[in-house]
Amino acid sequence: MDADENLPRRRDDLVVQLAKQDLDPFSVEELEERIALLETEIERSRTKIQSAVHHRASADSLFKR
Repeated sequence: MDADENLPRRRDDLVVQLAKQDLDPFSVEELEERIALLETEIERSRTKIQSAVHHRASADSLFKR
């Protein structure tokens, strides 16, 4: 567990801002583009998680106690 995991999110956190954004002004095409961008970001995040998990597993096996 990272030391900063328990810290509150910053007020200017983009995810919080994104969640609060009014979607009414967007067209269907704009919403579909938004979804595609978010799916790309989700995949990037999942890739980062996998990398961190593998890195941690490698470190744990190297420094097995």
